[in-house]
Amino acid sequence: MLIKAAPGREICCVTPASAGWQHVGFRALRLGAGEHESLETGARELCVVVLTGSVDVQVGGQRFAGLGKRDSVFEEISPDALYLPGGQQLTITATRAAEVALCSAPCVEGKRPVCRIDGAGMRRSTRGAGSNARHVCDILMGDNPAAERLLVVEVITPAGHSSSYPPHKHDRDAAPDETLLEETYYHRLDPPQGFAFQRVYTDDRSLDEACAVENHDVVLVPRGYHPVVAPHGYRLYYLNVMAGPGRTWVFRNDPAHEWMLHPAASGPAQKTRP
Repeated sequence: MLIKAAPGREICCVTPASAGWQHVGFRALRLGAGEHESLETGARELCVVVLTGSVDVQVGGQRFAGLGKRDSVFEEISPDALYLPGGQQLTITATRAAEVALCSAPCVEGKRPVCRIDGAGMRRSTRGAGSNARHVCDILMGDNPAAERLLVVEVITPAGHSSSYPPHKHDRDAAPDETLLEETYYHRLDPPQGFAFQRVYTDDRSLDEACAVENHDVVLVPRGYHPVVAPHGYRLYYLNVMAGPGRTWVFRNDPAHEWMLHPAASGPAQKTRP
């Protein structure tokens, strides 16, 4: 499902109820300098990701100052983030114009501490090769024990490249072979008038949707494979939020396309590879 961006303060808002699923919540906000947003986490854990600009966050008696350093999501600088368990009240105040992502999932126990996640400590890597290369920053992934259910990562896909490719899925609660994780893609384009393409499909094609995504759009992935392609001339950024019954990311590649992971293999010989 494609969620088109809104022009005002709230760019998008995805709740489990609006998405028709159980776990992932996602909002993106534009805050001018001096503006603030107050909210409660309730029965959900929350990861505040400062996509651009800078903010201060007040959580009860704690103040987390100077979160966020970059002017664009396409800078080679990792974002700053803040993790909060359930039962917290917070106020986010922009110290300069900012774009903030609010990523949430249900709490299990709600006993994790509030935790600042500085960009300087985030792992950055490159996945794939050739026109399948993309650049990844792990914001709150499985090796960071701060969260109970949430997984958060951002990816920059160069112009003319594919991403989340070969197509993979994670829609079965069948560890260690595959895990069930709902997922949102929050897209940004450079230059901003660009577009990219994303397809979401299942093996039996009971779900098979392809969409053109524009700057600030969100794609929901309730199940199935979900590859992305950035056309020539436009870099693509996306922020992924995943959550499910557990917090392990184990995916299954589409067998029809897995052959390309093996340089010596040819497509036709690998089409039925399990």
